[in-house]
Amino acid sequence: MGEMFQNLDRVLEQVSREKNISKDILIDAIESAFLAAARKKWGYLGELESHYNREKGEIELFQFKTVVENVTDPNVEMTLDEARKLDPEAEVGDSIGVKMNPEVFGRIAAQTAKQVIIQKVREAEQCKVYEEFADREGELITGRISRIDKGDVIVDLGRTEAILPKDEQVPSERYKVGERVQGLLIRVLKPGKGVQQQLIISRKDPRLVAKLFSMEVPEIADGVVEIKSIARDPGYRTKIAVSSRDSDVDPIGACVGMRGQRVQSIVQELRGEKIDIVQWDEDPARFVCNAIAPADVVKVIVKERERKMEVVVPDDQLSLAIGKKGQNVRLAAELCSWSIDVLSESKVEELARRYQEALKRLLGISGDASFVFYSYGYRGIEEISVTPLEEFLKVPGISEEELKMIHSKAHELVSSGVTTADVVAEIAKEEEAAAKEKGSSAPSEDMLKPESLEGEMVDKTNEEKIV
Repeated sequence: MGEMFQNLDRVLEQVSREKNISKDILIDAIESAFLAAARKKWGYLGELESHYNREKGEIELFQFKTVVENVTDPNVEMTLDEARKLDPEAEVGDSIGVKMNPEVFGRIAAQTAKQVIIQKVREAEQCKVYEEFADREGELITGRISRIDKGDVIVDLGRTEAILPKDEQVPSERYKVGERVQGLLIRVLKPGKGVQQQLIISRKDPRLVAKLFSMEVPEIADGVVEIKSIARDPGYRTKIAVSSRDSDVDPIGACVGMRGQRVQSIVQELRGEKIDIVQWDEDPARFVCNAIAPADVVKVIVKERERKMEVVVPDDQLSLAIGKKGQNVRLAAELCSWSIDVLSESKVEELARRYQEALKRLLGISGDASFVFYSYGYRGIEEISVTPLEEFLKVPGISEEELKMIHSKAHELVSSGVTTADVVAEIAKEEEAAAKEKGSSAPSEDMLKPESLEGEMVDKTNEEKIV
């Protein structure tokens, strides 16, 4: 025990300097260690107190005994004569501290003291780490991989470590001990029992891409170019929407850089992940058209009420618009915060024909009338039923009396459980059967929409527009 605390003051100075921890914190730790060791060995001795003697550079332990006239338990009591040898002014009833000899501590007590010291030092280090990094969440952290523990990557930052958990890693990336790695600091844990790593970093968080662009593109760092949104499939593709506050600055060009140097630096850091830089637009339809790139868009049908868009593309670009396993349309939807359905031109024509035929059958109206309703966003009896009558009466080309009858009939059909989708499904089956018999799937002339009614139309009532 004596060896453990030889030159204690010098040890404290060294630890304080090397670990950058206050000496007072270390002294508190040593006092706690001695007190814990004493209680373990002499718990029956009552009240104990430890104190660090700065002049001697050693810890002193005191046992407090009560001054009594007649001692019945010498472990916790002393006579008045004994007390006055320590304190001439002692009186019966006082509590007197008796200095104990730390050298009598055994091996177990010494080990207990050592463990508590280590624990206190670690707690102090954790507090310093928390104070240093608590306000840095969302920043980039760079270090070298020191080890890999059960799939978690431990990153050496110099004075401390960070952890890249398995669920924050990019599935396609492989990590090796000794290599440099950069991640986004997503959480800083407070010191506590069981906390091994306080700094949690991520390689899959979309904000990592934003930070990399901010580092590589001065216009973003200066606030001239703004990142409006990001959608990411980590390791494979990212879509990032940007806009410029300065009409003279092209936001996409600024992000790409001369000969693509800026974006290539980011791609390299992301280990080959593809990046689509998209022009943001305050018009949601135009924004979606930009986001669905590289596919060309023929038409966008906006359904405001459902916050949904139907994007129509040429038949030969359907796969390009959807992307591998739906990646392109999924990222575009996430980027724009709209639900997106991608349809080919031929599919849209097919659906339009079937829905118009369904309206004819359900409501007993002409082909021209069904086309008008369809063009104004009334694709089924459900849309007609939920639209206030005064709004529905604004549909042009049809008499008010007929519109009232159609509106009433649509409401009755919906109330009875009839759905447009069921009728459309029946029409599809009929067409398939007819195609098998005739060897052709071409639609009949009476099912084609009138040429005179073609063109861009907007339905304010149903909050649906075709762009």
